[in-house]
Order: sequence, then C-alpha cells, then structure tokens
Amino acid sequence: MPTPSLDALPIRRLTLRDLTACADLSEDRGWPREEHKWSFLLTAGTGYGIDAPDGGLLSACAVTMYGRQERPDLGAIGMVLVAERYARRGVGRRLMRHVVSVTGTTPLTLHATPNGRPLYEELGFKVTGRAQMLRGHFAPAGPGAETMTGAETTSGARAAAGVTTRAATAEDLAGILRLDEEVFGADRTHIITRLPAFADQLRVAEEDGRITGYAAAWPNMDTHVVGPLIAHDTATATALIASLAAHTDRPLRTDIDVRHEELLAWAQQRGLEPVAFNAVMTYGITELPGDWRRRFAPVTVAAG
Repeated sequence: MPTPSLDALPIRRLTLRDLTACADLSEDRGWPREEHKWSFLLTAGTGYGIDAPDGGLLSACAVTMYGRQERPDLGAIGMVLVAERYARRGVGRRLMRHVVSVTGTTPLTLHATPNGRPLYEELGFKVTGRAQMLRGHFAPAGPGAETMTGAETTSGARAAAGVTTRAATAEDLAGILRLDEEVFGADRTHIITRLPAFADQLRVAEEDGRITGYAAAWPNMDTHVVGPLIAHDTATATALIASLAAHTDRPLRTDIDVRHEELLAWAQQRGLEPVAFNAVMTYGITELPGDWRRRFAPVTVAAG
C-alpha cells in the first residue's frame, strides 16, 4: 500500500492513553521521557498530535489555556516535538499552524529553543523576553550569600533577613490563588489546585499572616523543578528556594526571567549552574500580562 502523505495525516487531540507515546517521542528526540510532566500537561491542558504511519506519534505538543473557559486570556504552547525520522518535512509547522488556528483570537506564548525560534518567528511569534535555565545541587551557604539571605535554620523556615516560609496548607489555597492571579495576570485555578498532587513540596512565604509568595518543587526525572515561583521581592524568592532546597537531596532546576539579575546571581552563588537560554515569545500581544517583577519562574516552560 502507498504511504500516505504527511499532509493528509489527521491532527487529533491527545489523552492520557497517549502518555507512553508522548514519552517515547520525547526520548526519540533525545529529551528525558518526563512522563510525570506529560501527565500534568495532558490533564491540565490539551495535547495535539499526529499518529505516525509506522506506529507511535509522528508529532505532538501541549497547550495550556488560562482565564475564562469561554474566552481565555492566554494560551501557553509547549513540548512541540517531531519524531527524528520525520524531521525537516514541515510537520512541526503544520501542527503549530493548527494550534494557532484552533486557539482563535487567544493570545499565545511559548519558550523557544534556538533551534525552534526560526519556525515560530515565521508563524508570527515575537521575542518579548528571555529565561535562563539553571541546574545543580543547592549549597546552603556560599561566598557573599550571607549579605543577601541572612541566617537560615536547618529547616529552612527563616531566610532572607527574616522572611518566614512554611509548608502550605489547605487553608492557604484561597490566598495563593488570589496572589497568583494578581501576579500572573490570568486565572490559573486549574493549575494551582493540581500542585499539591503534582509537586513534592508547596511552600508559602508570609508576613503578618499575609501570603507574600509561594513556590513548588516537583519531580522531573532525577531533579526537583522549582516552579512556579511567585514572590513579593527577590529576598522572598531566595527564601522560598532555600526552604525548598532544605527538604530535598535532588539537584534543583529552574527557569528564571533574566530581568531578575539579583536572583540569578544568588542562585549561581548557591551552586545552580547556567544550562541554557530560551526566548520567551508571544503571539497576539506585545508582552505577557501580570507583574513580571513578582513572577520569577514558570510552573514549567511548557505551560508558562
């Protein structure tokens, strides 16, 4: 039988039944399998994919929408992958055009690698920022760190000149949701309410009984990814990272907006090494909504 044209292969929605195929596709491109993250993206958002004629997925991506269901404020695109044996044949372009079409007038964002950026620019996405990926074993103390963070207890409960952090409780959820929407600029209830099950840690910073920041650490292969990281200021962000690090033996990984120069310098003093830069790109808007000054790191670059 003749092999069907790649342009004739249907694009369909993915479900959790496709989890193994998504992980296989990641592995095919030299990425970690990241089944935990794929499961999160396929349940909190929408996956799109194309079945390969020879089995498995030919291509896939995930889209996470924020705001009102009937009229979202923002959509985040991530995990755009094409199987190596079908690369450079226009498959990724076709899948991205489909996503842009089905999302209609909803503004879009994504984190682009240097390899992916030309395609997204061709489709009309513009670079509006950059994020730096850091990874490494967190060192509880480092040269010059004391001047920024102050004393820390072994529990990580106090850091950054008196900022108080603690494990989040169910009673904190309403306050976390209010703060997150204010800072992110769109309702992320369907994401935030999944964090207690998705993450190994969810911690808050507070002052006079008021939540001033929160952060999660979720497992991804052999690391703990710090994200989201929402904080009143840099001191609060450092306190949250230090408190998360105090409760894990794994290396940490996070993706920090490069405008947060002070936090990036502090993280590198504490043992997190720069790995890569991604371009933050938008479609339909000139900049992301919300307050970037308090938005330090995304849940994951795949979901914004």
